[in-house]
Amino acid sequence: MKNLKSTYLGISIKNPLVIGSSGLSSTVMGVKSLADAGAAAVVLKSIFEEEITAEAKATLQSQLGTDQNNMEFFDYYDYQVKSDVLDKYLTLITEAKAAVDIPIIASINCASYNEWVSYAKRIEKAGADGIELNIFKLPFDKASTAQELEDTYFTIVRKLREQVSIPVGIKMSSYFTNLGSVIHRLSNTGVNGLILFNRYTSLDFDIENDQVVSGHIYSDKNDYVLPMRWIAVASQGADCDLIASTGVHDYRTLVKMIMAGAASVQIVSAVYKEGPEVILWMLKELESWMEKRGFDSISDFKGKMSQGLADNPEVFERVQFMRYFSDHTTIK
Repeated sequence: MKNLKSTYLGISIKNPLVIGSSGLSSTVMGVKSLADAGAAAVVLKSIFEEEITAEAKATLQSQLGTDQNNMEFFDYYDYQVKSDVLDKYLTLITEAKAAVDIPIIASINCASYNEWVSYAKRIEKAGADGIELNIFKLPFDKASTAQELEDTYFTIVRKLREQVSIPVGIKMSSYFTNLGSVIHRLSNTGVNGLILFNRYTSLDFDIENDQVVSGHIYSDKNDYVLPMRWIAVASQGADCDLIASTGVHDYRTLVKMIMAGAASVQIVSAVYKEGPEVILWMLKELESWMEKRGFDSISDFKGKMSQGLADNPEVFERVQFMRYFSDHTTIK
């Protein structure tokens, strides 16, 4: 029996497989099925900042009636509606904690540091073992500078750290001018983990009906290469756990992420496609691989392939195809 223990946001977990935030973890029954299949921790489905705001706005518009000009009542009702939305999430946290014996991580999808930050105390009180902040805005605002977009992350982290003492993780985007610097600086803010990377909603075009439609919902098995590279580059200098996310569909990719330096790995699409049993399969294959290679624990090979330990660290920074195509003078 191999020692698969690792960490997630600095929290000790029994193996490196964590279920990322998704519909899989939106109910207590779903969380229990994932825990029973061997998941080491579960990140609950995100509560969205804009979802709270939108529901409050819709409820206010439909129910205020003649009191709509009463600002005192408006403020109270606005608070109450938002609080009711949060209460449902707090109940999920409490009931999930009672149902399983693995860490339960709350997830907040946010783009600002508005009043929702104060809700973090209630999330902590409900029993969440940690909070994952899913922060992402597509950087298409021409009026904002790269520095302003970066500052949003640091401001949110600082505000949240003022509210809670439980571990905090940031699920971040790869869209930064100097991603290596941002990862390093964020890891030194007091956060307990950085999840690389946020998988954003993609879009596509229906060319027969001239409509914008949803793109690929699930990750592809080749999507792992981007987070793997950045974890390999950043893991030796990071002052917190780095967690891999996106494109992990089999044990080979799980191994690669750990060898790059990931403390743990989030999976979602693989479970949607194969069912919770894929968790047990990946863990069994991981143990078999460790047996074959002579590794007794995760720590024996964690970071083995990181840039910091590489004989040729420059290879991690190469971005052109010179190595592969320099010998070819013609295109066939």
